[in-house]
Amino acid sequence: MLLYTHSSMLTHEPPPGHAEHAGRLRAVLDALEGMALDRREAPLAQRDAIERVHPRRYVDALEPAFEEARGARVRLDPDTYIAAGSREAIYRAAGACVAAVDAVMAGEDETAFCAVRPPGHHAEPISPMGFCIFNNVAIGALHALEAHGLSRVAVIDFDVHHGNGTQTVAEKEARLFFASTHQAPLYPGTGAANETGAARNVVNAPLPPGAGSVQWRQAMETKVLPALDAFAPELIFVSAGFDAHKADPLAQLELETEDFAWAARELRRAALKHCGGKLVSTLEGGYDLAALAGSAAAYVAALQRD
Repeated sequence: MLLYTHSSMLTHEPPPGHAEHAGRLRAVLDALEGMALDRREAPLAQRDAIERVHPRRYVDALEPAFEEARGARVRLDPDTYIAAGSREAIYRAAGACVAAVDAVMAGEDETAFCAVRPPGHHAEPISPMGFCIFNNVAIGALHALEAHGLSRVAVIDFDVHHGNGTQTVAEKEARLFFASTHQAPLYPGTGAANETGAARNVVNAPLPPGAGSVQWRQAMETKVLPALDAFAPELIFVSAGFDAHKADPLAQLELETEDFAWAARELRRAALKHCGGKLVSTLEGGYDLAALAGSAAAYVAALQRD
């Protein structure tokens, strides 16, 4: 398996006490340290890749904020900040997904994990949101469609918060399938089961607070995985958020560490069936450090080649 990350992602610094801090990435990288992974530096994403998702006016409008953040932290929305080191981190988080697609499509490995921050799945095409500035997974998915000529790319999102930004992109792109399991009600308030996209390429499986392994696996087995099979993707992306773990402080689902390993095995099985095993995962949420580290390690270990 390929592992994409970069030290600059540790220099993206929201205010003290913010849930999305550099310790999250350190915990994940420490947990992956002993694994046989092909470690690679995440490159800076190029503008053409970013602008497939985010219009030029949005990308350009961020530059004065990045410049201002060299002197003092800038608040982009109620939960989303940038600081002196943020620009490089943000561009490399998106670049990790692009580079992972290129490598997997070139046959360098079947699977890749992008250990990145800030996360991306809440970022809308024209606005930052919920800790996210660029939508990393959407940038990678549209890069696969446009630069590699694919006709069907799937994104599976099991973060406890609905990936509203990714869904917005999928609603306008029939070649992109999006499926999400998430808690509802919960931030950001989107992801109802009747949100299916104009091309019927969106599947939402909301779960109530307190739902645990049985309910979550049932949602995966009865809604997400059958729809993924029907779509028959040529590449699978995973927005791998680990905040549905029972220990996470920001939500109330009750998943166990082993549930994420189970998801990895099921998604790898789908990837082997439909697309030669090609599967790229990118880190989203997870805010209890021990649960995040253990869950990410279990997920990555289960994805590694037999």
